[in-house]
Amino acid sequence: MDFSIRAQHILAGSGAHRHWVKDGYVHVRDQTIVGISHTRPLTQTIMDLGEVVMLPGLIDLDALVDIDHLLLDSWHDPENSLLLSGSVDHWTSRPSNVLTPEERTTLRTFGLVQLALHGITSYMPIASEVHLEWDESTDELRELARVSKQLGLRGWLGPSYRSSVVAAAADSNGRISRSLVDDENRGEAGLRRALEFADEITAAADPLIHPVLLPCRIETMSDELLRATAAEAEKRHLLVRLHSLQQGWERELIQERSDLTPLQLIEQVGLLNERLLIPHALWTDRHPRLGGLETPAKESADLRRLAAARASVIHCPLTSFRYGEVLHTLSDYNAAGVTMAMGTDSFPPDLIRGIDVGVHAAKARFGYGSADVSQYINAATSGGAAALNRRDLGTIEPGATADFTAFSLSDFLDGVHDDPLRTLVLAGTGRNAVFSMVAGQTVMRDGVIPGIDLDMLRAEAQAVFEKLREGYAVRDPLGRSTDEIFPPTFPLERLC
Repeated sequence: MDFSIRAQHILAGSGAHRHWVKDGYVHVRDQTIVGISHTRPLTQTIMDLGEVVMLPGLIDLDALVDIDHLLLDSWHDPENSLLLSGSVDHWTSRPSNVLTPEERTTLRTFGLVQLALHGITSYMPIASEVHLEWDESTDELRELARVSKQLGLRGWLGPSYRSSVVAAAADSNGRISRSLVDDENRGEAGLRRALEFADEITAAADPLIHPVLLPCRIETMSDELLRATAAEAEKRHLLVRLHSLQQGWERELIQERSDLTPLQLIEQVGLLNERLLIPHALWTDRHPRLGGLETPAKESADLRRLAAARASVIHCPLTSFRYGEVLHTLSDYNAAGVTMAMGTDSFPPDLIRGIDVGVHAAKARFGYGSADVSQYINAATSGGAAALNRRDLGTIEPGATADFTAFSLSDFLDGVHDDPLRTLVLAGTGRNAVFSMVAGQTVMRDGVIPGIDLDMLRAEAQAVFEKLREGYAVRDPLGRSTDEIFPPTFPLERLC
């Protein structure tokens, strides 16, 4: 099928040749872009998007396909945040899943629909394991793949696995400390399930669903499980995403365990290579608390190591900012040659808000010139494509795959216009998304996703969220009620 898409602003080209095409047409044959023109369509079938910014499909490599925990836990100080992990007694007593399989499907569907409504076309999911018995099942990932294909999104999927759980322990004086509950057998079983799922997805050869290994955070993985992950990823040519270099206490735990920094451990176990994706990577030797800003980015040993290995970093600016962290900085990582992608990691899955926060947090912390909108857009498109080794994604040019996202600038509330991207980032959000396409097929148009009743899904998701919220009381080391754990911003008056 041949068709043309018209848009007022089209971000065309790639790399140093990226440029605006105003009032132009993108021509598609089947799933591939065959041309871009300024004057007239090359086909009789025209899809006119109007006053929009048309971008390559946005790539979210740390996507919350879940109902967000940040709504609950980002308001807590470090000690209370630790309590939300659950008690040692809870995790050693073989807990059950909080949700039924059907409720997990609602949770996953809600998350995927949110991605589509915010203009995400390709994603790699995360999900909070705190509500699970231990880790994700292959059946759940099969169901996620089914829903993802139904919606038409492009996903890199795999069940999570871990050999430890971070838990809260109380001493005889009531002091709370961080502890690990270990179960190496469960970790090994989880990896076996992940490999079986990867082999299953590879054999199916679905163009929209791809296998990836998704171990949990580095501190929940034994050295042996990390080494096994590296070996199997090399054997099967699989990408590996490992949450790491994320927090100061993570660094302390790893150093106590192995006398290595997290990055040194990643290298020692064989994971530091072109297949590795690291969400966050905040705690490199560039971090101010490690004295990193005294050294130019190109002289950073950690950034040089990442760049030389061709590993990728997934920057999640909105989530990092909400937990009080700022990357040091996207421009510095780019200057050092590190492949930079982007993720949302929390609700809303809004890369436009993320770009706004990322640019202005860096400006506030490090001064003007420390961040640039164009570098963030590159990370959300071509950077994500590079991390996935999919050079056909993340760009609008002949030969690329027809994955697009368009954001409207036609609302009065969007104000007056200057540069299309600067206007979108300053005046809009991901909710300005009005169109997305994956492999030449429309996923979302004007807030409508075929087959999805948003009102019904929202009501079902709220019921699931209430159940997840109650689950924190079941795990609480201090035996508090849900209302005690999550008090309202102001006291609730109960009227007679």
